[in-house]
Amino acid sequence: MTKFKEILYASIKSTDTEEWLDMHFNRPVGLVIALACKRLGIHPNAVTAVSVVLGVAAAWMFYHADLYHNLAGVALLMSANFCDSADGQLARLTGKKTLVGRVIDGFAGDIWFFSIYFALCCRLTFQLMPGGVDGVWGPWIWVLAFIAGVLCHSPQSSLADYYRQIHLLFLNGRQGSELDTYAGQRAIYDALPKGSPLIARMFYYNYSNYCRSQERRTPSFQRMMAAVNDKYGDVAYMPEGLRRRFIEGSRPLMKYTNILTFNVRAVCIYVTCLVGCPWVYMLVEVTVFTILYIYMHKRHESLCREMIKEICNG
Repeated sequence: MTKFKEILYASIKSTDTEEWLDMHFNRPVGLVIALACKRLGIHPNAVTAVSVVLGVAAAWMFYHADLYHNLAGVALLMSANFCDSADGQLARLTGKKTLVGRVIDGFAGDIWFFSIYFALCCRLTFQLMPGGVDGVWGPWIWVLAFIAGVLCHSPQSSLADYYRQIHLLFLNGRQGSELDTYAGQRAIYDALPKGSPLIARMFYYNYSNYCRSQERRTPSFQRMMAAVNDKYGDVAYMPEGLRRRFIEGSRPLMKYTNILTFNVRAVCIYVTCLVGCPWVYMLVEVTVFTILYIYMHKRHESLCREMIKEICNG
C-alpha cells in the first residue's frame, strides 16, 4: 500500500491543480489499471484507444432516453476517464511515450464530447420543447449544441488547461509543466523534413494553432512572460518572492480551471441525462460555465498586469 501511494503521488503534478475527485478516486483507479497493463505488457496507446471507444459507446447510451441505457452511459464514460488517467500513468511507468500516443490522447476527450453532443441532439430533435412551447426542438437543439460545444466548451477547456500549465510552470519549473508556445511548436513543424509522416505534420500544425489561440486570448500574460524573459532570462531565475506572489495569485483560480475541465461537466451530463432533460446541461454550459470562464480570464489577466508592474519596478 505504501509503495502504491508513493507511485500515485509521484504521478501527480501538483495538489494545486488536481481535483478532489481525481486525487481520491480517478487517479487511484487509473493507477490500478496502469499497473495491471504494465504487467500484461499492454501499450499506453492501446489504453488510450480503449478510452475513445468507451467514450463513444457512452454517447450511444446517452442517445436513448430510458434509465438503464443512461446508467450504462454513466458507467462507460467513467470507465473512459479511468483509462484516460491510466494511459499517462502507464506511459510514465514504462517510458513508452510516442507522438501517436500524444495525438490520440490529445483528441480523446474531444471525441468523447463531440459524440455526446451529437447523440444528445439526435435524442432531443423530435422531443417536445420545455416550458409549454408548442412544437419539438427540431434544428434549435443543434443550434444550442453548437453554441454550447464549439463557442463555449472548447475555448473554456483550452484556456483552463493553459492556466493549469502556467501555474505548474511557476510552481515546478519547465520540467514540471507542459506549457508550449506557438513559436516553439511552429518551429518544430517547419523543421520537419520532407516525407515526414502525415500524422506528425498534422499534429504539429494543429497543435501550434491551438497554442496560438491560447496566446491570443491572454495578452497580459504574454506581456508578463516577455518582461520575465527580458529581465531574468527565464522563470527559473526570477526572485523567489516574486515567483511566489504569482503562484499565490494563481492558486485560487485553479478551482475554476478544474470546474471547466472534465469532472463537473461529466456530473452535469450524468444528472441531466438520468432525469431526462439533457438540454439543461447545454444551458449550464452556455450560462454558468461561461460566467466562470469570463471571471477566471479577467482575474488571471489582472494578476498578470499587476506582476508586470512589480517586475518593471523591481
